[in-house]
Order: sequence, then structure tokens, then C-alpha cells
Amino acid sequence: MIKKKYIAALALIILAGCKKDPTNVGQKNAYAIADYPQTVNDLQTVLVSCYANLRDQGLYGFHFLPKALSNSMHTVNSEYNGDPGWNEMAANNLTVGNEYASETWAACFTGIKNCNVTIFAAAALMKTDPADQPTINLILGQAYCLRGWYYMQLECLYGQDYMKAGGVNGTEMGVPIYTSIPNSLAGTQIPRSPVKDVWALIESDEKQAATLLKGQVWGSADLARATEWSAKGLLGKAYVYTEDWTDAQTTLLDVIQNSGKSLMPYATYHDAFNGSNKFNSESLLELYVDQNSMGGYGIYSSAANSSTINGLIWSPNTFGGGDGTEGSVLSMGYGNEFFHDQSVIRFGFPLSSVYNLVSNPKYNASQTASYKNPKLIQDPTYTQASLNVRTNQTADPRLFVNALQPWVDTVQFDGVNFAKVAKPSIYAFQTNHYGFSVRKYSPIDYNENTINSDKWDYYLLRLADVYLLYAEANIQGGNTAVGLEYLNKVKRRAYGLPINTPSAIDYASTTSATPANNSLDPDPVLGHNPLYYERWAELFNEGSWWFDVCRWKIGDSEAAYYGAALNTTQPLTTTFVDSKSYTWPIPLSELNTNSKAVQNPGYTH
Repeated sequence: MIKKKYIAALALIILAGCKKDPTNVGQKNAYAIADYPQTVNDLQTVLVSCYANLRDQGLYGFHFLPKALSNSMHTVNSEYNGDPGWNEMAANNLTVGNEYASETWAACFTGIKNCNVTIFAAAALMKTDPADQPTINLILGQAYCLRGWYYMQLECLYGQDYMKAGGVNGTEMGVPIYTSIPNSLAGTQIPRSPVKDVWALIESDEKQAATLLKGQVWGSADLARATEWSAKGLLGKAYVYTEDWTDAQTTLLDVIQNSGKSLMPYATYHDAFNGSNKFNSESLLELYVDQNSMGGYGIYSSAANSSTINGLIWSPNTFGGGDGTEGSVLSMGYGNEFFHDQSVIRFGFPLSSVYNLVSNPKYNASQTASYKNPKLIQDPTYTQASLNVRTNQTADPRLFVNALQPWVDTVQFDGVNFAKVAKPSIYAFQTNHYGFSVRKYSPIDYNENTINSDKWDYYLLRLADVYLLYAEANIQGGNTAVGLEYLNKVKRRAYGLPINTPSAIDYASTTSATPANNSLDPDPVLGHNPLYYERWAELFNEGSWWFDVCRWKIGDSEAAYYGAALNTTQPLTTTFVDSKSYTWPIPLSELNTNSKAVQNPGYTH
């Protein structure tokens, strides 16, 4: 949350003018570190910018998850025309001018700049007010934690390659490192650091954060602040991403055993991505979103607010405006993206996408056909079979955390009335597509067209991710039994079972069949790889799968499995060029302004 009084104070400081001759006045939208901050409360307002930047359009404000990562990971198809950058993401074929890659680069470095300003200002304030050192240390800890997070995003997206065990690939190009505030143009001309140096900085930042935040428990007004366990969880992730299995095991087990966190029960987990159950037992670092702080159009408003608007893109379609055969189908937002059919199959859904629409025996011909009185309905036999899939758990239950099935699921399309979910318009009258809608991080009980604001928090790190990282560290480090147990704990939760009790749905080996081994279209990679499958299924559409694809080098098999991405009226062939596609391009703006910047292989301009 980061108390709103700090946000208000920062806004006043930034906007306030002064009564001097205009020739002696600096920028009115900036503060001078020589004069500010002068107190701990001032320093808190500087720290706010480190958190607030997470809502930048290039991150969680609008574009990063729905337009960039969802398309890159093929979790979605789209019905949207006219956006070349979006199409490039969907086809895994980026150019150096891609707007989404450029936005994310700029947003992450802005976040790093904000953290560096906080760290610099904290050091200066410590000299003048040493009595406040404990509070200043807590502010420093948060700044280091967030700087490490920003650098991890940058390195995973733009670094030439992931560092492997023993430092292999460590000398390849990472991203530029800024740990201070440039005070001249020359100070901004920074070459790309080696991969090993970037990861060393990430690890150092998270270690410092964990030390500075040790033992701190935030009150209810500050639950969105980073903690010791946020930092240690991110540190453990860095160790896994660089294949330091021993340190990963030690660090992640510390989080599991000592953070006080636990996996949510399935009933809580099912609704933990749509506005309910914020700051729950599983959350380690969470981006707070306050729908009621709305002052205009999401992040585009001139008013300070805590809202994001990703749900406009993911919003489900509904029969609220008709019955699917006559009248309009409504979207609870823009409805630009919907669930990729191959993902339905990969979750193990056993039914064909083909079904019939039949006459509704309850149709009242004396009344106008509507979503309450449809002429046609889905074949009840198919509907019942679909419901049986859920009851009997013959598909992974996480499918229904992440997706809404047409004619079966309902949504509260106007905040009052419930209506059946409809296929997206592009599939409306086609019988050979599932056409599921996105459920996770999507409006399911209000119309985002009228509110223009999300109401759910975003998990930057949660305990299930830590469990799966710990499983990977153990499997790769030779402790297979321990690794399998932690994979099974996460899977048991998904099936509503006690997480610590062996069950019939457990994986017996690291090559056991997964739900992705669906007879409709068995996945040759995830179908017999529980580690890969569990990370895909558990963290679906939360952004991390792109990092897994790139570090495991499975882009070719992902492209082959999904085959094509729909982002215009015609399918886009999904391609993957190993020498290029695992990294995003260094933005053209960076190359034009930083004389020492070097482009990633495979990109030309």
C-alpha cells in the first residue's frame, strides 16, 4: 500500500513552486537532493517512487503482461488489428523498434534510477540524522530489494544469455549497471556489463535487503512493502536462474521454513487473482492495486492513483447483450485477448472443441430472446461432460483458475446480473475452437469498460513459485526425492488435497506423465516433464514462463506446440530463431543515446 500520506506529500513537493525570479528557478517537476529529503518522512516519499514505477505503462500499468509476455508465451490469442509490436510479440519475431521491448527497458531503468536516488539520499540523511538509522535502514532495504528485482527483469529479458553452472556464459553481454546517479552526459555512456557482474549485483542487492529488513513485520497499512522474505525469495530465484543449486537450496528452504508463509487452500487460491484474498498466506511480494483510488482512466489519469488496466485486454466475453445467436456479444472490457486453444489441451481438458447448439427447451417465444431467454443453448450432454471434468478432476483444476469456458461458466457482467461466458467474436460461430476466456487477472464481476481500473493485486513473488524453484534446485542438484515432493505439494494443492500427504495424483519420477500428455494432442516436452509442466501450470500467465522458456532453451518446442498465434484476422506463424529469439532487442533509443551500447545478436537496424 505504501501509506497514501507519503504519496500526497511527494506530489505536493514535486508540484510546489517557489517565489523566485524565473531565471533562478530550476525544474518545477523535480526536487534537488541538496535540499530534499531532510527528514525520514521526506525519505519515505522518495522511496514511494520505487514502488510506484511498477505501475508504469511498460510494466504492470498496461502493456508488459497482456501485450508483451502473454503473446510471447502464447498463453493467449488475440482479436486485434493494427499493432505491429503486438504482432511481433505473438510471432516471437521482434525488431529493434518494438515499442513494448523499448517501454519495458525504459521503465526498469527508471525504477533503478528511483532506487539509486533513494539509496543516495538515505546515505546523506544518515550523516545528518543518525538517530533515525533503524528507520533509514528499512527504507534502504526496500530500495535494494526493488533494485534487484528491476535488474533481474532486465537481465532475463535483454541479457545475451543466462549464466550456467560454474559461470558458463558469464562473460557474455548483460545489461548496463548503474549503482549511482549520473551527473553528466558522460556518466550515462555505460557499456553493457558481463552477465556474471549483473547477477552478482542482483545477489548483492537482495542479500543487503534481507539483512537490512531482517525481522521487520509491517503493519496492515504497509503490507505491500518488501520484507526480508521478499529479498530472500528473489535471491533464491537468482541462484536458480544461474544454476547455483547449493545456495538456492539453502536460501529457498529458509524462506519455506521460516517466513511464516504457507500455500493457500485451493478454495482461496481459486479466487486469489480476481480481487479477493489480497496479501494472503502465500504472498511474498505483491503490487497493491486500489480500485477505489481511481481518478480517471487508469494510469493515464492526471490524478495520483494505484490502479492498473491490464484487465481491459484480458476481459471475458459474455452473452449479456444477446444469446450468442442474435443480438450482440458483450466484452467486459476491450476483450482483445482470449485463451489459446492449445493451452486448454495442455491443461489436460479431455473433450473435443466441437459441440452442437440445440433448441432451448425453456425458451419462451412470447418474450424477446436474450441472455436470460436464449433460443439456443449448448448441447446439454456436452455441458454435463464439461462439468464432470471439473468434478472428477480429469483435467488439471488450474485450468478453471485461469480460464472461463463458453456456455458453462458465468460472469457478473454488469456487477449485478450473471450471464454465460461467450466465445470471442472471431470464434462465435465456429465449432472447431474452444474459445475460452482469460480468468486470472481478468474482470469477472464488473465491466471494466465503465470503471477503467483493475481491482486485483499482482504477485511479484509467491510461495508456490518458491516451492517450485526449490524443487528445481533439488532435482538439478541430485536430491530428486526432495524435488519431487515439492512438485507434488504444489500439485496436491491444485487438486484440493492436503499438501503434505502422499496421494494418488503424485508424480513418481521426473519423467512421469503430466496432464499435458493429453491424447488429443500430447505435448512431447511438458507431457513427461513434471518440473516444466508444474511451473507452466501453476504460474500460468503471471509472466515467469517466458524466463523459463529462455533459460531452458525450449523455444523451438513451444513454437511447434502452439503452431500459430492469432493476432489479426489471419494466423501468424509462430517462429523461434535460437540465435535471436531468446533475448529482446536493446531498444533503438538506447543505441542512439548511449554511444557504448551494443545490440544483441540477430538484430539489425
